[in-house]
Amino acid sequence: MDEMSSRKRLESPQGQDGPVSEEAGNRTLRRGLQVLDQVLAAGREGLRVVDLCRATGLERATLYRLLGPLIDAGYVARQGRYRYQPGLRLAPLQPQPGSANWAVRLEPVLAQVSASGGDATFAIVREGAQSRCIARHVGTHPVQILVIQVGTAQPLGVGAAGLALLSALPEAEVEACIAANADQLLAYGGMSPERLRLLVAASRERGWSVVGNHATRGVLAVGCAVRNALGEPVAGISVATTLARLPKARQQLMARVMQEALQQHLSGGL
Repeated sequence: MDEMSSRKRLESPQGQDGPVSEEAGNRTLRRGLQVLDQVLAAGREGLRVVDLCRATGLERATLYRLLGPLIDAGYVARQGRYRYQPGLRLAPLQPQPGSANWAVRLEPVLAQVSASGGDATFAIVREGAQSRCIARHVGTHPVQILVIQVGTAQPLGVGAAGLALLSALPEAEVEACIAANADQLLAYGGMSPERLRLLVAASRERGWSVVGNHATRGVLAVGCAVRNALGEPVAGISVATTLARLPKARQQLMARVMQEALQQHLSGGL
């Protein structure tokens, strides 16, 4: 009789632990959402634990218990040792300050590069672990390789502009982006996390990126990172054409052309 009563109590949704566990779960969820709201509102500036305590009314120990799973799941990221900022999973919810203005400001750069070589040029910004094209300029050469359109999103690093931007990021952010995109990379010309790490290392060594046959078969592109007034990498530009039109010497030439155009039009940063 006692065994049957115990079984019924365990199986019943109204058992002794049911309502209590549900209430505790709801309370934890509400607290976690409070923390996310505050972190998202703070943006890239981030918040200290003491700031979060003050804003949410939660104790420090409770905040640390909430932050652990949020960091593991990618919703919150550490900024240095003491601050917390939105993680990659919150990136789509974060406003891209000035991104529309960035497209306008990058247009003269793209136009100059395109006029110099005759090929199409592109500008992208980062959205979490993705890149999104915000501007494109068509060149004068009879064969134009229009690999992506304005608005196209793809894993950061599979295209030359995105690879240049990825390579300019801190190592921890590079690894976070690669991990977030690991399942998608194979669809881009057989790209893999290992291959992308090698491309990042090579781009860092030369100061600009080059990548071909990944985002689009038969296409080669050269890219450069674009920094803001604080020196932070925030965008990338690239020029794309056929493999035959970009031998090594011309890759170097177009990289210099892009760097000179950025210096001429955006010497103070984007």
